Amino acid sequence: MEKIKTNYSRRSFLKSTLLAGGGLMISFNLLSEFRLSGKTNDINLPDQWNELTGYVKITPDNVVKIICPNPEFGQNVMTSLPMIVAEELDVDWQKVVVEMGPFDNVKYGPQFVGGSNSTRMYWKPLREAGAAARNMLMQAAAQTWNVTVEEITTKGGMLYHQKTGKSAQYGDFASKAAGIPIPKGVKLKKVKDFDVVRHSQKNVEGLNIVTGKPLFGLDYTQNGMLIAMIQHPPAFGMKLKSYDAFQTLKMPGIKDVFSLTLYPEGFEQGGFDTRTFNEFVVVVGNSTWEVMNARKKLEVQWEPVTETKETLSFFGRKREVVIPAGLESSASQYAKMKERAKEPATLLRKDGDPETAFKNAAQIIERTYTAPFLAHNCMEPMNFFAHVTNEKALLVGPLQAPGWIAPTLSKILKMPVEKIEIQMTRMGGGFGLRAYGHYLTEAALISKKAKAPVKLIYTREDDMTYGIYRPTYTMTYRAALDANKNLTAFHVKGGGIPEHCVHENRFPAGAVDNYLAESWEILSNMTVGAFRAPGSNFNAAAEQSFMDELAEAMGKDPIDFRLELLKRAKENPVGKFHDYDADRYAGILKLVKEKSGWNDPVNKKYSRGVSAYFCHNSYVAHVVDMVKKNNQPHVEKVTSAVDCGIVVNPDAAVNMVQGAVVDGIGNAMYGELTVKDGVPEQNNFNRYRIIRLSEAPKKIDVHFVENDIDPTGLGEPPFAPVFGAVANALYKNTGKRFYDQPFAKQL
Repeated sequence: MEKIKTNYSRRSFLKSTLLAGGGLMISFNLLSEFRLSGKTNDINLPDQWNELTGYVKITPDNVVKIICPNPEFGQNVMTSLPMIVAEELDVDWQKVVVEMGPFDNVKYGPQFVGGSNSTRMYWKPLREAGAAARNMLMQAAAQTWNVTVEEITTKGGMLYHQKTGKSAQYGDFASKAAGIPIPKGVKLKKVKDFDVVRHSQKNVEGLNIVTGKPLFGLDYTQNGMLIAMIQHPPAFGMKLKSYDAFQTLKMPGIKDVFSLTLYPEGFEQGGFDTRTFNEFVVVVGNSTWEVMNARKKLEVQWEPVTETKETLSFFGRKREVVIPAGLESSASQYAKMKERAKEPATLLRKDGDPETAFKNAAQIIERTYTAPFLAHNCMEPMNFFAHVTNEKALLVGPLQAPGWIAPTLSKILKMPVEKIEIQMTRMGGGFGLRAYGHYLTEAALISKKAKAPVKLIYTREDDMTYGIYRPTYTMTYRAALDANKNLTAFHVKGGGIPEHCVHENRFPAGAVDNYLAESWEILSNMTVGAFRAPGSNFNAAAEQSFMDELAEAMGKDPIDFRLELLKRAKENPVGKFHDYDADRYAGILKLVKEKSGWNDPVNKKYSRGVSAYFCHNSYVAHVVDMVKKNNQPHVEKVTSAVDCGIVVNPDAAVNMVQGAVVDGIGNAMYGELTVKDGVPEQNNFNRYRIIRLSEAPKKIDVHFVENDIDPTGLGEPPFAPVFGAVANALYKNTGKRFYDQPFAKQL
């Protein structure tokens, strides 16, 4: 059995104990310290349970409530994270009640959804929380029955003493357990003994979702609540000059019109305080329809911005960001990137003597890949409720990172953090966009100015023209071959607007004697941010497309070629470091080769493309099977192999991979946001193409590597390799290599 250590004194424990009719509540933070949650006054009022926080709550009638600490936006953490607690607590999952916890990063840790870190980050703390509660209950039973704790067993929320035949529900001993100090050593289950984790469980909110229960930010309402919308500049590189609201204020239901500045001059932005337009006009009224119509009556004058400099503090590391003036266009941006790519770049990694290897090469293969800006297009447009008074602030809505926005709110509102309450709703999509808190801060400032509870709502057009896009990228790959077609050198040089996505220590770093990685960037006033598998989504696309073309030039099977490189990285690695495990990487390639029937003659009817990638601590490979449909390439089937460690909830994990595959195919084939003179040319789905139901694969087979490694990422790793697999299948289907996303434009 695993053992963990905790430090908690009896005095501290008793000070934070809450007894409510015999109930027990336990919470556990990321520093491996347990605490009982709640106030000690009014302890005889059971209706106060719902106002208290903690991971585990047990009532006298054996109701077990488990709190989910992390925001939910479709990745199913509201089911999978409580499953981890339930496993160690040893309760019947069917009798568990799950509740979304409020924002409290002292009790719950970061409460951050992003980087595919939810399960990885909470795996150990949640296991410890469940195991601690179970141990305390066992001690309470042992004391009552006058037996040793080692003789007590548990099963499905029941306590047993086999020798005497005694048994009881957890609720029977919840009150007594609350008075027992947290043990210093807590035993965790062996992985082989799991009976909740690794077993598929239904989404705890599934029924509420399909029956339309109010779960999302847009569903939230409060008496006296007003609706607000903002009017931002029509183009990147423009700012507010003046406005006339005379006609707007005459429209029915309109309460007020005013301008606001989001961040004051000299404001030091946190890492996720990104925003596009700092000054905007606000229309406040009774209803969404009235505000939308009134906003059309605004007369606003805009003017060009001047070059500015801002200070960004990202987890304590400060840097200055230059935001240039001017109205940018996609055509000119690509031209700038093409020219910039010819200039010297920043050296990121160098192994061996790549310059000499290229000079002596018998053959050099060079290819350049590009990708456009992408909009997140969450199904639920950005929104947030705020009610700010002089005494406190209440904010309710969908966001991925409440802990990162709270300090910003405190500075902007000039209010202590402890007076700011943030309640998290289910998100109708996030994909990285909702890690940025500009819309929440906007809502807070609007409420403060309007002196009323307000819900800020973005229309789809607001959302798609506001920025924080996936950057536009380009990568150039070169490979040197000797006279026998052996790979002697590898060079990657990548850039972007306004950032690059070169991961210099990823595959094939460590597998090639002579290796060179370089990067460059071009400044822009278009704001960018995290987009599902940030950076990796294009890096994987370009790298894996080039790998296929390189394998073909060398006369090798694309999977076998990758496996050869990984064998080298394992047995005789080059350089001091590479950030992937060659064995696990090779494992998913072998698994996808087997499960897809890669060499099976029956699959020759398909145009097959393969891709594999490591990111967010996990390994994923896809084989895309393409056919002709209405004389156009169509993805018929996808086989996926995934190594993400222990799979907590298998059915949900399969769904996650399948969703990533469809999302990846859609973005690879159709995703594109372009600008002309600073104006986004796609502002709604009539112009921004996404995948349609008829274009999705008929079948997506998902296979997981079975191991006992602690869980790693899953929301993003399956997304990144899809682009390359689609490109490689397209080549087999059309006879043409595809270097520029979106691919459909070239068909």
